[in-house]
Amino acid sequence: MRRILLRASALAGAALLSIGLYLGYLKLSGNFHEVIAGEFYRSGQPTAAQLADYANRYGIKTVINLRGTSDDDWYSQEIAESKRLGIRHVDFRMSARNQLSPERSKALIAIMRNAQKPILVHCQAGSDRSGLASVMYLQQIAKADEQTAERQLSLIYGHIGLPFLGPYAMDETWENLEKLFGLSN
Repeated sequence: MRRILLRASALAGAALLSIGLYLGYLKLSGNFHEVIAGEFYRSGQPTAAQLADYANRYGIKTVINLRGTSDDDWYSQEIAESKRLGIRHVDFRMSARNQLSPERSKALIAIMRNAQKPILVHCQAGSDRSGLASVMYLQQIAKADEQTAERQLSLIYGHIGLPFLGPYAMDETWENLEKLFGLSN
């Protein structure tokens, strides 16, 4: 019995270590992902060089910053690089720790619907707020099925949607929007 417990503990430890390494990789890599080719992309906070690279490789026309305005260097660099590249920059402040109201959710959907494509949406890590925006875009604008859309709020992108462990407010926001949009059973 003791050997089984030791093996189970070792496996659990290895799994946690693997998840931690993967989350570290996402952070270091910028957590950039294609949601819909040529139309919608998501990432963590891009550097000016990353933004230029994304614009060059993917033709980004609009950046939606889910962190809001800031006095920090990242913000002024993002604004300057967007201007230099001719990219429209939109600020839409939201928190990964608080639910987004239905009114604010509808406002974000309208911004994404009306923005010039391709769009890059980003938050700080690219996992939670960007995940919710990606789910909303896929389901409400691209009309993707629920299962495909909801994959955007998953560990694949660094989102840990568990109460008390991660920004569960994004999951709760989506569940409430599903009811509002008549998507849930």
